[in-house]
Amino acid sequence: MANRVLYQWLVEDPVFWESQGRVIANRNLWLSILALLLSFAVWMVWSVVVVNLPNIGFSFSTDELFWLAALPALSGATLRIFYAFMVPLFGGRRWTAISTAALLLPAFGIGLAVQDPATPYSTFALLALLCGLGGGNFASSMANINFFFPKSQKGLALGLNAGLGNLGVSVVQFVVPLIITVDIFGIFGTFGGSPQSWVHLSESKNLWLQNAGYIWVPLLVLATLGAWFGMNDLSSARAPLTEQTLIFRDKHCWLMCWLYLGSFGSFIGYAAGFPLLIKSQFPEVDALAYAFLGPLVGALIRPVGGWISDHAGGASVTLWNFVAMIAAVLGVMYFLPTGASGGNFHGFLAMFMLLFTMSGIGNGSTFHMIPLTFLTRHQQQAKDKGPVAQEQATMSANREAAVVMGFASAIGAYGGFFIPRSFGSSIAQSGSPELALYGFILFYLSCIGVTWWFYLRPSSTEFP
Repeated sequence: MANRVLYQWLVEDPVFWESQGRVIANRNLWLSILALLLSFAVWMVWSVVVVNLPNIGFSFSTDELFWLAALPALSGATLRIFYAFMVPLFGGRRWTAISTAALLLPAFGIGLAVQDPATPYSTFALLALLCGLGGGNFASSMANINFFFPKSQKGLALGLNAGLGNLGVSVVQFVVPLIITVDIFGIFGTFGGSPQSWVHLSESKNLWLQNAGYIWVPLLVLATLGAWFGMNDLSSARAPLTEQTLIFRDKHCWLMCWLYLGSFGSFIGYAAGFPLLIKSQFPEVDALAYAFLGPLVGALIRPVGGWISDHAGGASVTLWNFVAMIAAVLGVMYFLPTGASGGNFHGFLAMFMLLFTMSGIGNGSTFHMIPLTFLTRHQQQAKDKGPVAQEQATMSANREAAVVMGFASAIGAYGGFFIPRSFGSSIAQSGSPELALYGFILFYLSCIGVTWWFYLRPSSTEFP
């Protein structure tokens, strides 16, 4: 078993890093990635489940289904506000294990609820809210990994943790449509439950929609044990709540929240609403055959966004990223069905792939900006004050950046609620998602303005 608490962690010391730090940091990173991937899978499982509910006898309206797709993001974003403070209070190892184990509750709950056609909508809404526990884990996970890596490698490390963790969205949208067609728990007798009859027009078949929840149970148990026995707590990461909350007086905390709402909020919001959006705009298309592609692209490209930012600067990458996102939204609008035109699904899909790609790069670049902003400030304040002051500056900067990353991730996750709800409201009012898309363009323009004014204009000296 790894030493549970590490009392010496000189992450910016090259000798320490090469002799023992790198191995420990990488072990914590990969165990964190596994737990975070499963967290995202549970968080976003409703984006797939809602598409199948009408076909097995649940008579919910399109707007009600969009609510079920959006509620996990609402609760997940809110939980992130609290989860952002958990690592300095409890330790990264302990909190990762506890928060991963908590996901067993909604996983079991979904498996039971979908088997009974009399299950009320309120029960589904409650389970959707509980899936937000998975969304909350991102804040604590990113805050924890930030402590383990030196400045020169934060972009890539945080990009890997977030990017491969985000991959859980694509995994759930790829795995669940396959796994619900197989009686995988039949070997355990009645444990898995009976199949539901899936009916669409003249076609019918058996579905085991309960597998959408049950499939994650054994994996969550393994990830919990891995975190408990394989990860570490860092004594240098500990900080009282009163010290952590001081960060809310810093304008950069709020600026980065705004930018991350534009990048990650777009990624998770489009991921949550994409399957239903396809189904509503192109009903002849099998939405679940394509829905996983967007989150897959966005998740895999996120580490690249961090890596590019390590070399080109996070602020520059962020600004041009939002420019490309505006172009992608305009492309989506161009290929939508309008009037007598049935639209162009392949063009629509290509523009959404671009949108997911750029949101993934933006996730990496904005999270690259956060630790460097605070580290540069503290190092400048400790300049010429000796190695002890420099070491203290690094620890203070890491604690502040961890809180800001956690809190920014909370604000960003609200995009997972607002985007599906915007699509639902826009379609309900006008029959088209165009009103929502115009709103997204205006928001991306504001992100371009914030990035340039505070971090890139010639007279701005606040970001390195």
